[in-house]
Amino acid sequence: MSRLWLFALVLLPLWGTAAESADAWQALREGRAVLLMRHATAPGTGDPASFRLGQCETQRNLNAQGRTEARRWGELLARQGIERPRLLSSRWCRALDTASGMQRGPVHPFAALDSFFGQPEDGAEQTAELIRLINELPGGAPLVLVSHQVNITALTGIFPASGEGLILSLPLRSRAEPLARIPAP
Repeated sequence: MSRLWLFALVLLPLWGTAAESADAWQALREGRAVLLMRHATAPGTGDPASFRLGQCETQRNLNAQGRTEARRWGELLARQGIERPRLLSSRWCRALDTASGMQRGPVHPFAALDSFFGQPEDGAEQTAELIRLINELPGGAPLVLVSHQVNITALTGIFPASGEGLILSLPLRSRAEPLARIPAP
Protein backbone atom coordinates (compact mmCIF):
# COMPACT_ATOMS: atom_id res chain seq x y z
CA MET A 1 0.00 0.00 0.00
CA SER A 2 1.39 3.40 -0.91
CA ARG A 3 2.10 6.00 1.75
CA LEU A 4 -0.49 8.34 0.24
CA TRP A 5 -3.27 5.74 0.59
CA LEU A 6 -2.17 4.95 4.13
CA PHE A 7 -2.25 8.68 4.94
CA ALA A 8 -5.77 8.96 3.50
CA LEU A 9 -7.02 5.91 5.40
CA VAL A 10 -5.69 7.28 8.67
CA LEU A 11 -6.58 10.97 8.34
CA LEU A 12 -9.86 11.08 6.44
CA PRO A 13 -11.84 9.58 9.32
CA LEU A 14 -10.34 12.25 11.58
CA TRP A 15 -10.89 15.30 9.41
CA GLY A 16 -13.48 14.25 6.83
CA THR A 17 -13.51 14.99 3.16
CA ALA A 18 -12.73 18.35 1.60
CA ALA A 19 -16.43 18.81 0.79
CA GLU A 20 -17.44 18.13 4.41
CA SER A 21 -14.80 20.58 5.60
CA ALA A 22 -15.98 23.25 3.13
CA ASP A 23 -19.58 22.78 4.29
CA ALA A 24 -18.47 23.07 7.92
CA TRP A 25 -16.56 26.31 7.27
CA GLN A 26 -19.63 27.69 5.45
CA ALA A 27 -21.84 26.83 8.42
CA LEU A 28 -19.36 28.62 10.72
CA ARG A 29 -19.33 31.72 8.48
CA GLU A 30 -23.13 31.77 8.48
CA GLY A 31 -23.45 31.40 12.26
CA ARG A 32 -24.99 27.91 12.02
CA ALA A 33 -21.94 26.36 13.69
CA VAL A 34 -19.26 27.17 16.24
CA LEU A 35 -15.52 26.52 16.22
CA LEU A 36 -14.53 24.95 19.55
CA MET A 37 -10.81 24.61 19.92
CA ARG A 38 -8.31 23.43 22.47
CA HIS A 39 -5.77 26.06 23.42
CA ALA A 40 -2.51 25.94 21.48
CA THR A 41 0.56 24.06 22.71
CA ALA A 42 1.42 24.70 26.37
CA PRO A 43 3.75 21.93 27.57
CA GLY A 44 2.68 19.84 30.54
CA THR A 45 -0.59 18.57 31.97
CA GLY A 46 -3.02 20.28 34.30
CA ASP A 47 -1.74 23.23 36.29
CA PRO A 48 0.93 23.67 38.96
CA ALA A 49 -0.18 23.53 42.61
CA SER A 50 0.50 27.28 42.80
CA PHE A 51 -2.07 28.02 40.04
CA ARG A 52 -3.88 31.34 40.43
CA LEU A 53 -6.47 32.61 37.98
CA GLY A 54 -5.28 35.89 36.46
CA GLN A 55 -1.64 35.25 37.38
CA CYS A 56 -0.01 33.81 34.27
CA GLU A 57 3.29 33.18 36.02
CA THR A 58 1.54 30.51 38.13
CA GLN A 59 0.11 28.66 35.12
CA ARG A 60 1.18 26.54 32.17
CA ASN A 61 1.64 28.93 29.28
CA LEU A 62 2.02 28.76 25.53
CA ASN A 63 5.50 28.02 24.27
CA ALA A 64 6.89 29.32 20.96
CA GLN A 65 5.10 26.56 19.06
CA GLY A 66 1.81 27.48 20.76
CA ARG A 67 2.19 31.16 19.92
CA THR A 68 2.87 30.20 16.28
CA GLU A 69 -0.21 27.93 16.25
CA ALA A 70 -2.37 30.78 17.57
CA ARG A 71 -1.10 33.15 14.86
CA ARG A 72 -1.67 30.49 12.19
CA TRP A 73 -5.22 29.92 13.45
CA GLY A 74 -5.85 33.62 12.86
CA GLU A 75 -4.44 33.32 9.35
CA LEU A 76 -6.57 30.23 8.67
CA LEU A 77 -9.71 32.00 9.87
CA ALA A 78 -8.92 34.94 7.58
CA ARG A 79 -8.41 32.60 4.60
CA GLN A 80 -11.81 31.09 5.40
CA GLY A 81 -13.43 34.54 5.29
CA ILE A 82 -13.74 34.89 9.06
CA GLU A 83 -12.21 38.27 9.83
CA ARG A 84 -13.95 39.37 13.06
CA PRO A 85 -15.46 36.40 14.89
CA ARG A 86 -16.86 36.61 18.38
CA LEU A 87 -13.97 35.18 20.43
CA LEU A 88 -14.86 33.61 23.77
CA SER A 89 -12.12 32.07 25.87
CA SER A 90 -11.48 30.23 29.08
CA ARG A 91 -9.97 32.58 31.65
CA TRP A 92 -6.77 30.48 31.79
CA CYS A 93 -3.83 32.42 30.34
CA ARG A 94 -2.95 29.77 27.75
CA ALA A 95 -6.50 29.94 26.34
CA LEU A 96 -6.67 33.74 26.44
CA ASP A 97 -3.25 33.94 24.76
CA THR A 98 -4.39 31.50 22.06
CA ALA A 99 -7.46 33.61 21.33
CA SER A 100 -5.62 36.94 21.37
CA GLY A 101 -2.74 35.49 19.33
CA MET A 102 -5.19 34.91 16.47
CA GLN A 103 -5.41 38.69 16.08
CA ARG A 104 -9.04 38.50 14.94
CA GLY A 105 -10.55 40.98 17.40
CA PRO A 106 -11.38 41.39 21.07
CA VAL A 107 -11.33 38.32 23.30
CA HIS A 108 -14.03 37.89 25.93
CA PRO A 109 -13.28 35.70 28.97
CA PHE A 110 -16.06 33.14 29.43
CA ALA A 111 -16.05 31.15 32.68
CA ALA A 112 -18.08 28.27 31.21
CA LEU A 113 -15.01 27.44 29.08
CA ASP A 114 -12.65 27.26 32.11
CA SER A 115 -10.91 23.95 32.72
CA PHE A 116 -12.40 21.59 35.29
CA PHE A 117 -9.40 19.25 35.12
CA GLY A 118 -8.77 19.75 38.84
CA GLN A 119 -12.45 19.33 39.74
CA PRO A 120 -13.81 16.58 37.46
CA GLU A 121 -16.94 16.34 39.60
CA ASP A 122 -17.94 19.76 38.19
CA GLY A 123 -17.72 18.57 34.57
CA ALA A 124 -21.32 17.54 33.89
CA GLU A 125 -22.81 20.69 35.40
CA GLN A 126 -20.30 23.00 33.70
CA THR A 127 -20.82 21.29 30.33
CA ALA A 128 -24.60 21.71 30.64
CA GLU A 129 -24.08 25.37 31.52
CA LEU A 130 -21.81 25.87 28.50
CA ILE A 131 -24.43 24.35 26.18
CA ARG A 132 -27.16 26.54 27.67
CA LEU A 133 -25.14 29.77 27.50
CA ILE A 134 -23.90 29.21 23.94
CA ASN A 135 -27.39 28.34 22.74
CA GLU A 136 -28.73 31.56 24.31
CA LEU A 137 -26.26 33.80 22.45
CA PRO A 138 -27.77 35.87 19.65
CA GLY A 139 -26.92 34.78 16.12
CA GLY A 140 -24.65 36.83 13.95
CA ALA A 141 -20.90 36.82 13.59
CA PRO A 142 -19.04 33.50 13.55
CA LEU A 143 -18.30 32.20 17.03
CA VAL A 144 -14.90 30.85 18.11
CA LEU A 145 -14.48 29.24 21.54
CA VAL A 146 -11.10 28.47 23.11
CA SER A 147 -11.14 25.94 25.92
CA HIS A 148 -9.36 22.85 27.26
CA GLN A 149 -9.13 19.15 26.43
CA VAL A 150 -11.25 18.04 29.39
CA ASN A 151 -14.07 20.43 28.45
CA ILE A 152 -14.08 19.42 24.79
CA THR A 153 -13.98 15.72 25.65
CA ALA A 154 -16.92 16.13 28.05
CA LEU A 155 -18.97 17.84 25.34
CA THR A 156 -18.02 15.69 22.35
CA GLY A 157 -16.32 12.50 23.54
CA ILE A 158 -13.30 13.52 21.43
CA PHE A 159 -9.81 13.95 22.91
CA PRO A 160 -8.42 16.87 20.85
CA ALA A 161 -4.74 17.58 20.35
CA SER A 162 -3.34 20.92 21.47
CA GLY A 163 -4.49 23.57 19.04
CA GLU A 164 -7.04 21.29 17.35
CA GLY A 165 -10.47 22.69 16.52
CA LEU A 166 -13.89 21.13 16.03
CA ILE A 167 -16.64 22.79 14.04
CA LEU A 168 -19.92 21.90 15.76
CA SER A 169 -23.49 22.55 14.62
CA LEU A 170 -25.64 24.99 16.52
CA PRO A 171 -27.55 24.66 18.69
CA LEU A 172 -24.99 22.81 20.78
CA ARG A 173 -26.04 19.56 22.37
CA SER A 174 -24.44 16.93 24.55
CA ARG A 175 -22.15 14.51 22.68
CA ALA A 176 -22.05 16.88 19.74
CA GLU A 177 -20.75 15.30 16.52
CA PRO A 178 -18.26 17.56 14.72
CA LEU A 179 -18.96 18.72 11.20
CA ALA A 180 -15.17 18.88 10.80
CA ARG A 181 -11.98 18.38 12.81
CA ILE A 182 -9.31 20.94 12.04
CA PRO A 183 -5.74 20.12 13.09
CA ALA A 184 -3.52 22.80 14.58
CA PRO A 185 -2.24 24.80 11.61
